[in-house]
Amino acid sequence: MANVVVVGAQWGDEGKGKIVDWLSERADIIARFQGGHNAGHTLVIDGKVYKLNALPSGVVRGGKLSVIGNGVVLDPWHLVTEIEKIREQGVEISPETLMIAENTPLILPIHGELDRAREEASSKGTKIGTTGRGIGPAYEDKVGRRSVRVADLADEATLTARVDRALQHHDPLRKGLGIEPIDRDGLIAQLKEIAPEILKYAAPVWKVLAENRKQGKRILFEGAQGSLLDIDFGTYPFVTSSNVVAGQAAAGTGMGPGAIDFVLGIVKAYTTRVGEGPFPTELDDADGQRLGERGREFGTVTGRKRRCGWFDAALVRQTCAVSGVSGIALTKLDVLDGFDVLKICVGYDLDGKRLDYLPTAADEQARCTPVYEEIEGWNESTEGARSWADLPAAAIKYVRRIEELIDCPVAMLSTSPEREDTILVTDPFAD
Repeated sequence: MANVVVVGAQWGDEGKGKIVDWLSERADIIARFQGGHNAGHTLVIDGKVYKLNALPSGVVRGGKLSVIGNGVVLDPWHLVTEIEKIREQGVEISPETLMIAENTPLILPIHGELDRAREEASSKGTKIGTTGRGIGPAYEDKVGRRSVRVADLADEATLTARVDRALQHHDPLRKGLGIEPIDRDGLIAQLKEIAPEILKYAAPVWKVLAENRKQGKRILFEGAQGSLLDIDFGTYPFVTSSNVVAGQAAAGTGMGPGAIDFVLGIVKAYTTRVGEGPFPTELDDADGQRLGERGREFGTVTGRKRRCGWFDAALVRQTCAVSGVSGIALTKLDVLDGFDVLKICVGYDLDGKRLDYLPTAADEQARCTPVYEEIEGWNESTEGARSWADLPAAAIKYVRRIEELIDCPVAMLSTSPEREDTILVTDPFAD
């Protein structure tokens, strides 16, 4: 059976939640492989809106197993609150439907405090645009070998040792930022209190996934953010703190790369970005305003207004190559309805030199100006289209041109937030 990885192929907010939920009907297991609760997935099912942060999108479907993998950093208090919120909407969540990898690092209150203090202390031009939820500092502790992990909650002596090791690092940092020392006993007490709520979901996820794969079960791997926020391949330093690209699905769940059969890149029909950092096709005019209003471009987690711009084929071609994308799901095509002329970025001009990719050096990124190709727009509505026959000829031409420019086929086309408003070209789960 095929296993599928879903990755965002821009700066996030591409509509992954709907696509993952749509695909989860064909999957047996939905596994989250990176990120924290700083990213949000909004699902609209039968007119009911579900907003998820840490929980995999598959939780809203009955009969599926949802998994939080070791590549995630997990805020246990937020998770408990999120579970209760989703339960209130009529969704059943239990240890039979949700598992958390035992080796998942935890986000502690001290991580959020450090995150916010450092961002506040940053000078203009050096702010990252973090959500302040502690994701970055939690990943720092992971690679610094001082994390408290899910399994540590089961043993008081181990838990105390892990906290003490973390405090050796954090207290000097806090002193330099003018923050009070950590209340060691209070933190340990908080962790002991939350431990039973988290440990009931704890499992050797790598083993569970391996056994299910042998049984022929279909696994859907779900990431957060987008490839342009990848710690290695994104617009550094304005990136997230983990690897977002498809290869992380293997390391972030404990499965080998051979378990991945299809990589689906989620791509918005235009471009958006939240927070700081370069954005070559950003529009500060009426067209940008129109994209934001029609696309309802506000962050699921923060409510921040997203920056909007034309589709950047050079960037998407780049992310498709880095993630080994098999096919893309093109979302929000309906937002482009009514534009007389659309523009697609096909490359960049850097000091008179033509580039077909965004360079790594930050100073060169800042000097890149987009090279556009214009394409005819359409006045008919594409909203709710469920077949190619429902689309205007000009819209089909736009989609086909995107395929050519990014060197990757369209596997799915989304024309509204509703799950059913999807045109399937290639089923990623096809054997």
